[in-house]
Amino acid sequence: MRQPWTVGVEQEFLLVDPESRRPVPLAESVQQHAGAVLDVQRELTPFQIEVATPVCESTDELFEQVLLGRTHLAKAAHAAGCRLMASSVPPIGTAGPPPGTDDRRYRLMEYSHRKMIGGSGVCGMHVHVGVPDRDTAVRISNALRPWLPTLLALSANSPIEQAEDTGYASWRSIVWSRWPISGPPPHLASAEEYDRVVAALEATEVLLDSGMVYWDVRPSANHPTVEVRVTDVPLTAREAVVIAELIRAFARTAAESDDAEPVDELLLRAAYWRASRDGVDGLAVDPRNGHLAPARELALELARWCAPALRDADALGTVEGHLEWLRGHGSGAARQRRAFGASPDARELVDLVVAETVDDAR
Repeated sequence: MRQPWTVGVEQEFLLVDPESRRPVPLAESVQQHAGAVLDVQRELTPFQIEVATPVCESTDELFEQVLLGRTHLAKAAHAAGCRLMASSVPPIGTAGPPPGTDDRRYRLMEYSHRKMIGGSGVCGMHVHVGVPDRDTAVRISNALRPWLPTLLALSANSPIEQAEDTGYASWRSIVWSRWPISGPPPHLASAEEYDRVVAALEATEVLLDSGMVYWDVRPSANHPTVEVRVTDVPLTAREAVVIAELIRAFARTAAESDDAEPVDELLLRAAYWRASRDGVDGLAVDPRNGHLAPARELALELARWCAPALRDADALGTVEGHLEWLRGHGSGAARQRRAFGASPDARELVDLVVAETVDDAR
């Protein structure tokens, strides 16, 4: 049996046409070209594709697997006649409207949630951390609630849609917030209470099943993990690994700490909105006290709190180095926005993102 505090990552990507740079519904073909070498899955729309790493022990192993997933899918996309892009929304065109993925469950979602499905082809990253039990997963979820906006800000990578600047660093998070069970989870006392709440939501038919619990952190339905799903898909493999290691270190630290106190729901909602708009390059709302602070300072505070666990995973230097790197280079959203501002042709922005998707710089 594996020890807790392992880590695995699911990354969602857009598929775009190499000429128009618009999303193309070729996920089935890309999956066929990818073969069975890696865990490749189709998503809500045929404009998207997902790859999951195996369970990883070390930071080096995680980086190798994150980059392998990206390069393997990029080759499969090329073979299918499209390109792989790590942006949470398409800079040109939209990932919709349906047809959605030809799957019975997705068809039921189209029926039950209707027009909301259109344009919901947005891409995130889901981080799984191995935990001893589901009660520990809920304790970690409670502790992570005030830090979810900081993780969103660090990952923000979706500022441009339909060749226009949305004014938001993470437009994906705004689009995704339309789902009825999304955003931060409630503060819960135990896994048993989590199950009761989910069962009640299923009884109302707002959920088709427990897989539609789209809260930004939750006990996994299928694995002995806590799953954190608040982030945009990061622009580069390095950023994906930094965020995943920060989440893993937080989970281990929170599991060994006192139970977290609930934070004010309105302040948490305000912090989410501010993180969506300004990302890590602006000011942030600290939901613990309602004060404004530079988002990077909150990210540094988070890293400091997790420092012993990061050091144990040999990831402290990687995380601290990246947070310093952000000062000079900015988030994925800032880099996308700079590229878009440098040229009125959004196709050049798409080309940049496609190239950065498989950049192996560390």
